[in-house]
Amino acid sequence: MRVSLTLNDSQHARLRDHLFPGDGLEAVALLLCGRALDQGRNRLIVSEVHLIAYERCDRAPDRVTWPTDMLPELLTRASKRGMSLIKIHGHIGYDRFSEIDDASDRELFASVHAWADGPHGSAVMLDGDRMFGRLVSEDGVFSPFACVNVVGDDLRFWPHQESHGQIPDHARRIAQSFGAGTYEILRRLRIGVVGCSGTGSVVVDQLSRNCVAELVLVDPDHVEDKNLNRIVNSRKVDAQQRRLKVELMAESIEELGLGTVVSVFASSLSSADAIRAIASCDVVFGCMDSVDGRHMLNRLATFYGLAYFDLGVKLEADGEGGVDQVCGTVHYLKPGGSSLYSRHVYSMEQVRAAGLMRTDPATYRELRREGYIKGVAEDRPAVIQLNSLIASLAVNELLARLHPFRLDPNEEYAVHAISLSHGIYDHHGDGEPCELLSRHVGRGDVRPLLDMPELSLEAAAA
Repeated sequence: MRVSLTLNDSQHARLRDHLFPGDGLEAVALLLCGRALDQGRNRLIVSEVHLIAYERCDRAPDRVTWPTDMLPELLTRASKRGMSLIKIHGHIGYDRFSEIDDASDRELFASVHAWADGPHGSAVMLDGDRMFGRLVSEDGVFSPFACVNVVGDDLRFWPHQESHGQIPDHARRIAQSFGAGTYEILRRLRIGVVGCSGTGSVVVDQLSRNCVAELVLVDPDHVEDKNLNRIVNSRKVDAQQRRLKVELMAESIEELGLGTVVSVFASSLSSADAIRAIASCDVVFGCMDSVDGRHMLNRLATFYGLAYFDLGVKLEADGEGGVDQVCGTVHYLKPGGSSLYSRHVYSMEQVRAAGLMRTDPATYRELRREGYIKGVAEDRPAVIQLNSLIASLAVNELLARLHPFRLDPNEEYAVHAISLSHGIYDHHGDGEPCELLSRHVGRGDVRPLLDMPELSLEAAAA
């Protein structure tokens, strides 16, 4: 079983402060993790951090003995909610599990598995930063985590096995610009792109040319004549044949031949299969106009611990052959931070209206006509030069977080906003954690999916 462990930066900081208090003695904590279980690629996402008080432990420089009286409550919750338990402690200068660790893990996890179905495991934080870990089976077999990663202002990935292969010619400039380490991370990343039209097609093209390992593409629509001015690699014949946008993207990537593997889902994000596929990713780009789609993706990224880049463009025509506004935004959102909702990108009234327009357009139009709901934009003009600008800004934002190259820290760049019509470029940092979404951090697979009743049918059928 290939399993990775994901946590956010505030969780990592709490663990670092607790596991390395400065006295040179080991300390320990327990993590409850949600799960994203997918064929061939499984993720554990930290939801709760439970620090075990120093005074309750027998601590030494190379070992720690701790009370297990909190385990029954935690394992009861884990069993009820389908969660995993991870034990974590710190090592100073010792980058592997010790023989003492092996013996204690075998003893502990035999009992853990008897109480709650796995997977469960053990992890080590090394000198307050890098982490590694392993699954521990019921019969004491160890299987290393494929990767441990932290989703924060910076994106950090610590794979179990470093790759030191030769960099191919088509990737040399990527390695020269952002470092060989960044290229190696890109070659391991699985990235979702939801929406493959204007901004989405440019994002997909740029990610594949940056040698990303895997792309998961989600879009239900076909190519139309009105799309040809803004979908990269689209042709007149594609519109005539009403080709699926995701299939067009996949064909273009395959013909490019740089090794990116593509999975396509010709459906909306509300499909259970699409949700699970995006949940198996490390990063997701949202390239949708719909308010309800953006809200759902922000929720999904919170449940499953994903780095989320949201792209928005607006071109407002004045009705007389000119334009009033040409602008775009890129939002970076991390689990446990602020959300599109708390940043006032939309209101819940707009989310409900957009959902009704999608699921029951006749009722939506009637309520809008009667003044019970405010309308949401149904079709917006767009041009490739604006889409390409915003898409490039978003992909560069990913690279900046994998390889921090800015003079200022990444925490100051949670939002980029550009107005070409007004000559404005602005950026600012994250806000307060979103009260609506923060309680869902790391919950992973639940029923109904994302704790949304409207997805209960999809969850039951899957």
